Amino acid sequence: MADTTSGTELADRVLDRLDTLYEPARDETRAAAMTRYMRGEFPFLGIPAPRQRLLARQAIGTLPRPSEPDLVAVAVACWDRAEREYQYFACGYLRRYVRVCSASFAPTVQQLITTKSWWDTVDPLAAHVVGGLVARHPRLVSLMDRWALSDNRWLVRSALLHQLHYRESTDPKRLFRYCTEQSTHPDFFVRKAIGWALREYAKTDPGAVRRYVSAHRGRMSPLSVREALKHLAG
Repeated sequence: MADTTSGTELADRVLDRLDTLYEPARDETRAAAMTRYMRGEFPFLGIPAPRQRLLARQAIGTLPRPSEPDLVAVAVACWDRAEREYQYFACGYLRRYVRVCSASFAPTVQQLITTKSWWDTVDPLAAHVVGGLVARHPRLVSLMDRWALSDNRWLVRSALLHQLHYRESTDPKRLFRYCTEQSTHPDFFVRKAIGWALREYAKTDPGAVRRYVSAHRGRMSPLSVREALKHLAG
């Protein structure tokens, strides 16, 4: 991953606090159930989401605002831990402080997306961290164009979802182009992302989504079409 030679003092403090807070909250029975729910992809501590959020607030409550090197170091440290709750913390931490990040943070978030990859971390990184980076640093749009054509399904999904909360600021031509480029993609997570991105944009411009689906449904998977039109009259 990215260089973490700077910012590690704060990362050490964050991780020390997380360890101190997480360990007493460990629940082996719940952890086993959470691992099963995630198809055995990752081990868990067994801390439910509301408790995770509370502990995360306690962990960072009196700490200083991080710099970009601090964010890199915290993210890498969390990704190096086995249990999934640490990666969830990192996603929330990055979302909270995404405005601190320059365009140079993009390689770090790309590494996070393509390491220990599953929808539960990829989606918040795509919609909130990547989306925030691109909104603040428009030159990263060209990176999204490359991700949209990647052989890595999680980068494709991230490109499709990075505008998920842009609403009126969405670039519809780019969104529709990405959907068209990947309309025949065989992977479930890409097909689902196409439908989800279109469904979300339909809240802003339902007519545009209806017209797009009408023109392209012959190439789109039934899943993508169904998701795109979920809240629209087909």
